Amino acid sequence: MFVSETEVKVRYAETDQMGVVYHANYLVWMEVGRTKLIEDLGFRYADMEKDGILSPVIDIQISYKKPARYGETVTVKTWVDAYDGLRVTYGYEIYTETGDLAVAASSTHVCVKKDSFRPVSFRRLYPKWHEAYEKAKKS
Repeated sequence: MFVSETEVKVRYAETDQMGVVYHANYLVWMEVGRTKLIEDLGFRYADMEKDGILSPVIDIQISYKKPARYGETVTVKTWVDAYDGLRVTYGYEIYTETGDLAVAASSTHVCVKKDSFRPVSFRRLYPKWHEAYEKAKKS
């Protein structure tokens, strides 16, 4: 299983009055991690979108364990948790600067045509990307 890592500096605007990261910002960091994972595997979301293909979220699960705080640098770990040629589930763990698990999460996506939102076979449309996901996914 391949795990991508990226660091995010917690900005003041991402926190609440207590200096704790607002819960929705973890979703943004998951997207940052997912984009980095795809780039680490040699691909780009932007290229897929140029082809008229989108990858909307169809399910998201998130469990908050410990808050991240203003001024910390968090580490986002991202991997392909499951993949079947149509749907992909990404796994995420976000760690505080001290190494504590802040968030455990997953998001499931499907590829669709931008104009009709009809699902497409990722396996057929992007065979090299498909092969990379097969190699990288969790066993």
